[in-house]
Amino acid sequence: MSNKHSLQEIEAAEKKPLWQRLGWLAGIWVGSVLALFIVASLMRMFMNAAGLTTH
Repeated sequence: MSNKHSLQEIEAAEKKPLWQRLGWLAGIWVGSVLALFIVASLMRMFMNAAGLTTH
C-alpha cells in the first residue's frame, strides 16, 4: 500500500480556505503547548513529592 497522495487530493487540500488551514495550524500548536504544560506539571508534581524543591 502506497502512502503517496494523488494529485487530486493535494489540489483539494490546497482549495480549502486560508482560515481553515490556519485554524488547523493554531489548533495543533495549542494542543502541543497544552501537552507540554501537562507533562511539565506532572514532572514538577513528582519532583515536589520526592522532596526536590528550590527553597
